[in-house]
Amino acid sequence: MIKHIFFDLDHTIWDFDRNAQETLLELYEAYQLKTLGLHSAQEFIDLYTENNHRLWAKYHLGEITKETLREERFRNTFLELGVKPEHVPHQFEDDYVKISPTKTNLFAGAEKVLAYLQKKYQLHIISNGFKETTLTKMELSGLNPYFTQVIISEDVGVNKPNKIIFEHALAKASAQKHESIMIGDSLEADIRGAQDFGLKAIFFNPLNIEKPADVNWQISSLEELLQHF
Repeated sequence: MIKHIFFDLDHTIWDFDRNAQETLLELYEAYQLKTLGLHSAQEFIDLYTENNHRLWAKYHLGEITKETLREERFRNTFLELGVKPEHVPHQFEDDYVKISPTKTNLFAGAEKVLAYLQKKYQLHIISNGFKETTLTKMELSGLNPYFTQVIISEDVGVNKPNKIIFEHALAKASAQKHESIMIGDSLEADIRGAQDFGLKAIFFNPLNIEKPADVNWQISSLEELLQHF
């Protein structure tokens, strides 16, 4: 009998890529990146997205620090697109981190699903996102009323998939493993992290990538949860 549902935030409820796209289009114009030779905003966004996802995967596993992630994701993107090191706009990262969390695009059906689930279960967040930006995203997107506990890796000192963050989350929620389930988009951090800890897990897979054999349960939209809970 499930009583507690733990959600990831970015790429699961809060539409990270859509919000990033809006922010980067604004910054592309504000910084006049065409003058640096970047004539395609979409090429810049696509390469940044690739670099950002790669660095976040390393961050999840503790292979790089928050500072390294923030230093490299845009710098690498600019350099790979041919911008000379002395012309890389150093304030770009700070402006991105300031603007992006104010965006409020959620995945389709998020509020409807959360409102439904909240009536039957205790809902919680477990996020590897940076603390300040995570709290801003939740407040401005109107998500706080749905969740009882918000567990952020910076507070715990370890990231998903480390079992310590799952232990901490269950303790904060006064929950037991057998009555809890994790929902997230990251196979390594959310799904395998939860399963290795002994939690049931649902893979949120809106891009419909091929399901690995060790994933027992997946959904392609949040509204599919209405059929299961």
